[in-house]
Amino acid sequence: MAISRAHIRPYRPADRDALFDICVRTADNGGDSRRTYPDLELLPNIFAAPYAELEPELAFVVDDGERAVGYVLGTADTPVFVRRFRDEWLPRLADRYPAPASEPSTPSEVMVRLMHTPERMLVPEIADHPAHLHIDLLPSHQRAGYGRELMNTFLAALAARGVERVHLGMVTANTAARAFYDRLGFSVLPVRDPGPLTYLGRTTHPVAVPR
Repeated sequence: MAISRAHIRPYRPADRDALFDICVRTADNGGDSRRTYPDLELLPNIFAAPYAELEPELAFVVDDGERAVGYVLGTADTPVFVRRFRDEWLPRLADRYPAPASEPSTPSEVMVRLMHTPERMLVPEIADHPAHLHIDLLPSHQRAGYGRELMNTFLAALAARGVERVHLGMVTANTAARAFYDRLGFSVLPVRDPGPLTYLGRTTHPVAVPR
């Protein structure tokens, strides 16, 4: 009996648990982050859930017939998203994740500090790429074309809203991710002090299908 291919569809609230699981299992330079970040809701509450809830029209998943196994999500307007994160999302989390009172000393404390500083997403050098995104696939569904399909779905949704350019910030050490983004037509956006990140950007034109 042939196994049907997974398909791309819009995110649904029922996908929340799968969304969190995908984020956790791909958040450590593309690998499982559970040993480094034992709170399994911390990273999703920074890098996945706020997008799915604040801009669900820009959230899409790969559905294998049983559950979501990958996603792409983001915002069409980073400054607006930062304000909404600060005003609407962060108050939901502040009691569970209070801002560190001193310099972070653990990986989790570093992430909590990031949670409390959404303004870090406002990078002047890339203001002409107003949209940004996060994309993750479980290892079982990588290298099968789903990343390209997710990206094209997201780019089309941005283009339909009149957004011409998008960016992302990736951990520079994640060389596998960099190769993936290079294949999708992203290029480096020079930033004066990027820290551990590399910023990449592209237009919202569709990703070409390889011959």
